[in-house]
Amino acid sequence: MRLEILNHGYGPGTKLLFALIRLFSRHPVPDAAKLVFYRPDFYGTRAKEFTHETMRGPSAWSVGDRELMAAHVSKVNGTAFCIGAHTATASQAYQDPSKVAAVLDDLETAPVAETLRATLRMLGTLTREGTVGVEDMREVLAAGATPEQVEDALAVCAAFNTTDRLADAFGFELLSADGYAAGAKYLLKRGYR
Repeated sequence: MRLEILNHGYGPGTKLLFALIRLFSRHPVPDAAKLVFYRPDFYGTRAKEFTHETMRGPSAWSVGDRELMAAHVSKVNGTAFCIGAHTATASQAYQDPSKVAAVLDDLETAPVAETLRATLRMLGTLTREGTVGVEDMREVLAAGATPEQVEDALAVCAAFNTTDRLADAFGFELLSADGYAAGAKYLLKRGYR
């Protein structure tokens, strides 16, 4: 059930921005954007800063890797909006939709480096079970991830476990394939600000 609050409660400046986005993109404003503009002082400003730094800040993980992590976490959570958004963004970032589809279909047989596979496996465990143990971390490090890469991956996991829960709670509307592609293009160009 959709929470209608995302359709109301914006000031004139935000309403104008949404109208311009619709006009120039020819797509509706995604609910994820509406959410960060609804209560920017409470959630939106901080969420945008954290997510942008996590997804576009300095990291040994590529943008494609981090977008794939977001898609994987969202798939484990079963959050359709975020699966669509981050599958599209990872596919564009990698320029390889089949690679992204293979990971989301079967991580163990997907054509990715073992470091990324072990990291995604750990993020899946953390998302499903809410905890990981020493052995999970040893496995990721043994696969070649650095401690900094583990920290960066955990930040992606935190950002998208939060976003997925909000998407489900607010009942984010799904986009068309063209809508997800347009959103992905924007995220790759501008990030999460």
